[in-house]
Amino acid sequence: MTSLFAPYTLRSLQIPNRIWMAPMCQYSAAPEGEAVGAPADWHFTHLAARASGGTGLILTEATAVSPEGRISPYDLGIWNDTQVAAFRRITAFLKTQGTVPGIQLAHAGRKASTERSWVDRGRPIAPEEPHGWAPVGPSALAFDQASTLPEELTVDDIRGIVQGFATAAERARAAGFEVVEIHGAHGYLIHQFLSPYSNRRTDEYGGSFEGRTRFALEVVDAVRAVWPEDLPLFFRISATDWLVENPEDDRDGWTADDTVRFAKELLAHGVDLLDVSTGGNAPNAKIVTGPGYQVPFADRVRAESGMPVAAVGMITEPVQAQEIIATGKADAVLLGRELLRNPYWAHHAARELGRDLTFPVQYHRA
Repeated sequence: MTSLFAPYTLRSLQIPNRIWMAPMCQYSAAPEGEAVGAPADWHFTHLAARASGGTGLILTEATAVSPEGRISPYDLGIWNDTQVAAFRRITAFLKTQGTVPGIQLAHAGRKASTERSWVDRGRPIAPEEPHGWAPVGPSALAFDQASTLPEELTVDDIRGIVQGFATAAERARAAGFEVVEIHGAHGYLIHQFLSPYSNRRTDEYGGSFEGRTRFALEVVDAVRAVWPEDLPLFFRISATDWLVENPEDDRDGWTADDTVRFAKELLAHGVDLLDVSTGGNAPNAKIVTGPGYQVPFADRVRAESGMPVAAVGMITEPVQAQEIIATGKADAVLLGRELLRNPYWAHHAARELGRDLTFPVQYHRA
């Protein structure tokens, strides 16, 4: 039986255990000025605490490849050298704790230019408001009635964004990251292209499965071309829009069948692991939640495509996480809110499961 605490190797990189931290936006970067988009003291403290807590791999929050790719004006970015230098301080510390530093590269697309989640429930910020800008998308379709109508991307625009992901990956390596994850989930730009719910294009980037996946694969190819061959590349996906699963919902969307088919394509294009989440692209989708509710999607992808996977979604208990790994439903678990509540979850899990996990020497007395 594989243990939650067994090392995991991808390409030349060995990750010390299967307890990984999912990207979680902090909305705490400067919205303008020289430090715009750069990680600050909050980000250092937030990530360093989880590394000291025994987390094997930490993925930073969604980090924008361009200013207009941010979800909010307070998001992290990696489009300039100031941001790279600030990230380098964080990655260096994470490595001293034995934690692998990873970064999630993202573009919010039509869900960009919104407030922080605790301010007016993340309402859209109009282009004419302070710190606001015009969002873009595969089609001129707003996320919902309250959202700003996005501008439809031209083919030249798309090519520019693909290059933006590649340049961001180069900067990520310069910043000391050892894993790059491309964000293709939760209704952000790549997901918007994948799903027929949000992609109504009639050119080569729309219509068929091949057309709707073209942009994502171009991003993967561009990133893989500049990312070191000996380091792994992840892709986060929403396995379903949760539309087809509901017989009362007649909207068309991305499905679990699509995800399995696409996972095989990603594997052939050099992606090493699929981070399997769900939802985020269609408002008012009926999502059936509960402990581990997204794990079956990861399990199916792993079984039917051969792609290594990480499972997410209401994974909170050590015994639950151990069962996911031991039974081969996933190769790792990504914890989100549970690690916000308890930075030392890995140590508590080790004690509960009777495993050894080294504390920082400064905490040896504990």
